Amino acid sequence: MYLREATATLPADLLIHRYQGDSIQPRRLELNAANGSIATDLIDLFQAHVSQTQGDLNRQLQELEGEDTNYRIKRGLAHLLKTHFCTLDIVSPLEPEILRQRVFALATQTAPSLQATEKHLDILAQGLSQELEREVTVAHLRQGLYADLQENRMLTEFEAPTPEVLIHRYNLSQVQGVFYRASQVVLNLHRNDPGEYKLMFKYLKLFRLMAYIEGDADQGFTVTIDGPTSLFKPSTRYGLDIAKLIPALLHVTRWSLTATLHWKDSYSNQLREKTFTLDSTCGLVSHYPPGKPYDSMVEESFAKRWPVSKTEWRLEREVDLVPIPGSVMIPDFRLVHPDGREYLLEIVGYWRPEYLRKKFAQVQKAERNNLILAVSERLNLEKAGVSLNQIPVKIVWFKEKLQPRAVLEVLDA
Repeated sequence: MYLREATATLPADLLIHRYQGDSIQPRRLELNAANGSIATDLIDLFQAHVSQTQGDLNRQLQELEGEDTNYRIKRGLAHLLKTHFCTLDIVSPLEPEILRQRVFALATQTAPSLQATEKHLDILAQGLSQELEREVTVAHLRQGLYADLQENRMLTEFEAPTPEVLIHRYNLSQVQGVFYRASQVVLNLHRNDPGEYKLMFKYLKLFRLMAYIEGDADQGFTVTIDGPTSLFKPSTRYGLDIAKLIPALLHVTRWSLTATLHWKDSYSNQLREKTFTLDSTCGLVSHYPPGKPYDSMVEESFAKRWPVSKTEWRLEREVDLVPIPGSVMIPDFRLVHPDGREYLLEIVGYWRPEYLRKKFAQVQKAERNNLILAVSERLNLEKAGVSLNQIPVKIVWFKEKLQPRAVLEVLDA
């Protein structure tokens, strides 16, 4: 069973920054010999601990940190290696909980003793060897008995990055951490290739950010994103979603941003308003592929289920920007028929009231008579103040998954 962690960036206690008046500057590592040596030592250590436990790895990492004053840098680099480049497995002949039950059930049959325990393990090893049709030894049982504990998980794979790649990821993660405490991010995209705009807006949808877009493809766009501290209840998860947007932004040629932050002063313990600026000359390196991701599992499932061989309607992922007054809309799919008919499909499955109000306002402004909305039945539209009676488009309702046949029925009708 694979347990690769998916943490977007560094945890708050490993973020390093300094103040310059009312602005904040995250710590970045230079690509020099000294930092390259630190990164190399850590990569070599991880490589040497393949097939060993996470506990063994952690103990060696502590020794490597020693009493250096830069221990937070080493710890941050190690965190990125562990969360992005390692596969930590539970290695056990059975699920550890089931294995413990089998061992304890045997142990209740005789009085406890060292000899009895060894005998029980030997009996169980022989039984599991026959049951699983492969050799199971007493050593396998001892290893697997508590293999689900974090420190006992095994480092089974390590995709070793180069020192330069690791340092680039560290610098990017330090910048991403700033956005945990953003109350607002204003992003300016300046006269870029239309494909870059489309990719950027797709990522905005992918991470479900509350974004307000103004402008057009000729003059550029201004994107205002509400941050986690602007919500009624600040959301760490939402802050992570904003942080995930930064590697996507690096694929855009010309841009700049200003973030307003609510930062706790280390001396007074009071929240202070700070600013952070960044632009396309920042030198950060993205690890995101310049691909075209699906915006949700609902979309991905819908596309995979599309009955290509059973309908003349062709499902297309590439959809042009739909200009609307003061903004832009990117439908999720285009549906094209050989006779020339064409429909746009937009899937609405996100629950936040602000998002719903914005989404349905966009639909009204678009004034498209060839638009189909697929709406989740789980949405509380009444709470969001949304009435579908005021939206003159075709509606398809869905529960867990959007079924292609439901969309085809609307098209055929």
